[in-house]
Amino acid sequence: MNYSLFDDASEESSYSEALCEGAAVLRHFASAYTGDLLAEIEKVIATHPFRHMRTPSGLRMSVATSCCGSVGWVSDQDGYRYSHCEPESSKAWPPMPETFLSLAKQAAAATGFHGFAPDSCLINQYVAGTRLGLHQDKDEKNLNAPIVSVSLGIPATFLFGGLQRSDPQQRIYLAHGDVVVWGGPARLRFHGITPIKPAAHPLLGAQRINLTFRQAR
Repeated sequence: MNYSLFDDASEESSYSEALCEGAAVLRHFASAYTGDLLAEIEKVIATHPFRHMRTPSGLRMSVATSCCGSVGWVSDQDGYRYSHCEPESSKAWPPMPETFLSLAKQAAAATGFHGFAPDSCLINQYVAGTRLGLHQDKDEKNLNAPIVSVSLGIPATFLFGGLQRSDPQQRIYLAHGDVVVWGGPARLRFHGITPIKPAAHPLLGAQRINLTFRQAR
């Protein structure tokens, strides 16, 4: 499909909503990138299809994943970690597309994190009922770099908590094109996604795709 025909130069301008010190939602920030992003995702998935990884304890994750970049985040009986290869096929992850890199850098800079150089993009696929439990992103060697998370497709409710799992959580509605950035004092805040509600998006159908950019090494 020629996704470039569907770039969403929405009349709704991008704007920032602060969540706390070091974290913000950039509304509509990725909308103008829609066509290029979907085309590049399609290329990645053609060679590295979505699959359901397992936790170290053997539980099947409800979110289906793929990756691109010099390293990819993986989970299996050997633990959570970054790897240069997809574990089942031993194929190297595809390079990160320039469109991905440009978007991630611009979103980080817009939130005050200049010089962000992501080397990994986790591509998550959500469908109705899929959820992501509260967790911290702490497998990266560089915890000074922020996290940039791009939402595409059907909506989700993002949970953004504190530095302890038991801390109160904000519930943040995320629509297609929204980008969440957190770093600095917010870098290790717990976060997650509540179960996805059935919905449909004009381009992505009944799914949500999330791109999570990290500087892992």
